[in-house]
Amino acid sequence: MELEAGVASLMLLNPTGGVVGGDRLHTEVRLGARSHACLTTPSATRIYRSAGPPSVLTFHATLDEGARLEYVPDHLIPSPGARAHQSTELVLAPGATALVLDAWSVGRPARGERWAFAELDLALRVSDADGPILRERACLGGRSFWEGLGGAEGHAYVATFAAVGAAAEADPTAGRPQWEALAGELTARAAELIEGGRVGVSALGRGGVLARVLAPSAPALLEATDALWAASRRRLYGLRPLPLRKL
Repeated sequence: MELEAGVASLMLLNPTGGVVGGDRLHTEVRLGARSHACLTTPSATRIYRSAGPPSVLTFHATLDEGARLEYVPDHLIPSPGARAHQSTELVLAPGATALVLDAWSVGRPARGERWAFAELDLALRVSDADGPILRERACLGGRSFWEGLGGAEGHAYVATFAAVGAAAEADPTAGRPQWEALAGELTARAAELIEGGRVGVSALGRGGVLARVLAPSAPALLEATDALWAASRRRLYGLRPLPLRKL
């Protein structure tokens, strides 16, 4: 990745060729006061078939006062029969902010594999001293569950992008105009994006903005999420887009 003054950039690497049933990968991150880190992965994470226990992937980050975290891993790719539980949790001190991406595919669409995984349990939680800012969970079955619901409107890639922050002031709603302005900017950017995809953006009840992405291909997913990330880091941090230079 390109070096950037004042930002520690790091790729989180799983040295195996993928994740199998029974694997437990846990990442624990602590950012000191007013530090800034950007964490990503070198490629998508493959989840392989399991006839037994699921793969378990957990990411937990604690941000001290005024810290900034950008967590933008590549998407999950569940193989037919895969079972995976993924949990992402961020705890923010006053003045801390985070940009976080949670993305996955419905399988390996180039091979005609869609919604063939056995189980996908995805959780995303962000909180501060005043309680939850964002909390969501998706417990998904495979093809038999989704055929009747039109599964992601026929799209092969799904993502959630969130920009969140804990208020530095005593009033937890003090930063709401900033988040509403960011939501408006991301909505405008979304209108310029992928043909055939869908992007929806809204301000959270307090302390953040949430965007949902449906994309027909991996390049379209990357285009959409990169645009949301770039606009957010420019408005919140005054920084230009960060080229990740993945091979």
